[in-house]
Amino acid sequence: MSFQDLESGRPLPSRREFINGKQDSTQAVASGVFQINTAVSTFQRLVNTLGTPKDTPELREKLHKTRLHIGQLVKDTSAKLKQASETDQHSEASKKIADAKLAKDFQAVLKEFQKAQRLAAERETAYTPFIPQAVLPSSYTASELDISSGKSPEERALLVESRRQEVLLLDNEIVFNEAIIEEREQGIQEIQQQIGEVNEIFKDLAVLVHDQGAMIDEIDSNIENSHAATAQAKAQLAKASKTQRSNSSLTCLLLVIFGIILLIVIIVLAA
Repeated sequence: MSFQDLESGRPLPSRREFINGKQDSTQAVASGVFQINTAVSTFQRLVNTLGTPKDTPELREKLHKTRLHIGQLVKDTSAKLKQASETDQHSEASKKIADAKLAKDFQAVLKEFQKAQRLAAERETAYTPFIPQAVLPSSYTASELDISSGKSPEERALLVESRRQEVLLLDNEIVFNEAIIEEREQGIQEIQQQIGEVNEIFKDLAVLVHDQGAMIDEIDSNIENSHAATAQAKAQLAKASKTQRSNSSLTCLLLVIFGIILLIVIIVLAA
């Protein structure tokens, strides 16, 4: 079963695919590939939002969590696929073929994730998240902001507090922007690290797919040889049956001839 089977709503495997209450390795891989495929679709939508007005720190955080989630799913599914491949040495041909198909499905999903990762790295480097500007106090005109003008003590105190708040907001904005830049740099480093990890898994998977392809070719060859041997055996049986029928006919003919000769001899002797 592949993850396309899960998407199409096909029934879940029977109880034979569960051993001692544990999920069969092939079904576990199919489930993992399906989850990765779903998560990658979400990741791609988030990546496409980078550089737009919807590109906020919250979106970057969601993108970060989704990327980590996919990375963990990839590691887990890769381990399960290796486990399934190891047990395939003593499994039926149908299971070997199913696992080989899953490996190719897994490889295709990883390719899509790699593309999305590279695009995310490019866009996160090129764009900064959109941060709504804080609304600063603006209820005073330029002349009113002159504290030395004829203002009452209460008005002057209010203006001083307003300017102090503006300075605090500006300082906070600078600190916040610095934090955003630092967080973005860390995010880019994490992307590069994860790209390297996924590339290694992809290389191992390529070797596995190649080995499984050779194994499937061997299975196909054995099946073809088996069909050829079966056809040859049927032909030999048919030939033997025909020969046997011919021999039986010849025997009957000889018996008839012998009977006729014997009858003639008896008649001659009796005469």
